[in-house]
Amino acid sequence: MMSSIFCCSQVGPYKSRFLSHESKFQEFVQWAAFPIASSVEDHKNSALLLSELEYPYVVQVVRQVNYGTVESKRYFVATKGKNGAEPFIEVTEDQLIQENYEKLNSFKNYRCTTHNKFFELNVYQKDPVNKHHWRANIARPAGDIDL
Repeated sequence: MMSSIFCCSQVGPYKSRFLSHESKFQEFVQWAAFPIASSVEDHKNSALLLSELEYPYVVQVVRQVNYGTVESKRYFVATKGKNGAEPFIEVTEDQLIQENYEKLNSFKNYRCTTHNKFFELNVYQKDPVNKHHWRANIARPAGDIDL
């Protein structure tokens, strides 16, 4: 089922600051502007795409009630329009784990005062370490331990 990424067009930066990965956040926010909707079901073949193509980064969107419970965690891989794809496609957390993406220390916060929603955007990049030497890493996506 398709659902919008942001709740409305009133979502704006919260305590914004310029980051080294600023261009990644700007690209995503421009693409994801309301009323863009997405679904993992729309991209069932994205598992194949993740393993075959070198996508540069993934944006995680954590949506929650302001100072409340987390409503969703969604992941969008930056395709850069490769093979005629949209600039970003939604993937699952399991796909990121299988392809060894890990969270960078870079995030942006957005807030909607109209709907009392808070959005945290995080950037993930593929870990350059050989998978043969892989070990558990807290920077990898994991619904049970994501801090």
